[in-house]
Amino acid sequence: MAIITEEPDSPTPVKKQQNPLKPTSRTPQSTSPKPTKPTTTNPFHFWFYFTLSVSLITLIFMILTSLYPQDPKTWFLSLPFNLRQHYSKGRNIKVQTTPNQPQIEVFAIQEGPSKSSDHVLILHGLGCSSFAFQKVVNFLGVRGVHTVAIDLPGSGFSDKTVVVEEEYVDDGVVRRFKDMYNEIQEKGVFWGFDQLVEQGYVNYEENKIRVSKRNVVKAVDLGPEEIGKVLGQVIDTMGLSPVDLVLHDSALGLSANWISENRGLFRSVVVLDGAPSGTALPLCVLEMPVVRDVVLGFGFAFRRLLGKCCSRSVGSLEAEGHRILLKGRDGRKAVVGMGKNLNCSFDLNEWAALDGVKGLPMQVIWSDALSKEWTEEGRQVADSIPQAKFVSHSGGRWPQEHNSEEIAESIYQFVSSLPKSVKQTEEEPVPEHVQKMFDEAQSGDHHHHHHDGHDEHGHGHAHAGYMDAYGLGQGWAM
Repeated sequence: MAIITEEPDSPTPVKKQQNPLKPTSRTPQSTSPKPTKPTTTNPFHFWFYFTLSVSLITLIFMILTSLYPQDPKTWFLSLPFNLRQHYSKGRNIKVQTTPNQPQIEVFAIQEGPSKSSDHVLILHGLGCSSFAFQKVVNFLGVRGVHTVAIDLPGSGFSDKTVVVEEEYVDDGVVRRFKDMYNEIQEKGVFWGFDQLVEQGYVNYEENKIRVSKRNVVKAVDLGPEEIGKVLGQVIDTMGLSPVDLVLHDSALGLSANWISENRGLFRSVVVLDGAPSGTALPLCVLEMPVVRDVVLGFGFAFRRLLGKCCSRSVGSLEAEGHRILLKGRDGRKAVVGMGKNLNCSFDLNEWAALDGVKGLPMQVIWSDALSKEWTEEGRQVADSIPQAKFVSHSGGRWPQEHNSEEIAESIYQFVSSLPKSVKQTEEEPVPEHVQKMFDEAQSGDHHHHHHDGHDEHGHGHAHAGYMDAYGLGQGWAM
């Protein structure tokens, strides 16, 4: 019997297991994914793209809205309080530049007694308005000077657009279909059918020139000649002659020729930071498509432009008022158009030597706080006008709140030093029957002079009192 013994299994060689924790350089944290730092969204990126998107949308919206200007009523109702208050103090004057064109309304503010012997008319430069001269007007009015500041057409609250009727040659496709339809209506449907059968088309008067009329809204971009007509009508309507004229900035170039041709309307001229050519507000900024939308669309951008070119420091409310007046109702187009009409070849020395200007009392009020170059230019302007007095002020090229009284005081001192003028009144023609009565009265007085001196004295008073009502003699009216 076989005995089966069970031998223990031979030990298998144990493989040396690798210790997973052996490499000390790799910790459990290192085997896990790296921290979420690179994959986490940076909030700065989100706000950057969000701000950029909003800005682009706002810019596009502004560009689109600028293509469709607000109607005057909506625009006026959206004005801030300071502009509404300024408007409530003024009045509109209707003027006409050409006989066949509609009238234009010119906005004007005034202070001081209208019967004063001193009348001051302030003309602003392009891009500006009477809004900048409120305090100047008020200060002079308190001092007893009748002072008027107007908004030139195309600026401020004056008309900036005008509806004109113009003729044009209509040769479009729509016009041809309308002509064909009218031809068929006139000659009948059978005539049109015969034309189609015989020739394959309707033979209407295709080559006939059609002149049509349409109403077009245009910006009021007047030139120096039209501005002169406007000033003449304003002076006549408000009874300002002889007037002391204050020319601010580019108003000198706009009205210089008209001044030399109408010497009798003026007593003096004051040049307020008025360069012979150019404007304080750079009009090229208002022409560039994208730049103009940014400057006129954002208050901070427009305020920065004013601070750099026009005023040393300007308040936010004041700058916003200027921006709204310049942007609203196509004001930008009008100002740019008037800037293109400026006489770039204007020579101040030649103008000062003209007979209509020579001997006219003048004063130059100039800013000495902007730069040495600008102050030197003011000296050159004063030297070009031999009779001009030179006075400096501490503000910018546009009047500011802090120096308006300073400018007004310089104007007042100059105007009050001039000899008082007496207005020339035209005498009415004496009616024939009144002249006959006057002759009879003279013969009667001559008769009494020979017979009774006392009666002559009594009748003389009676006739003198009667005749003085017609501007004759010097009796009771004295």
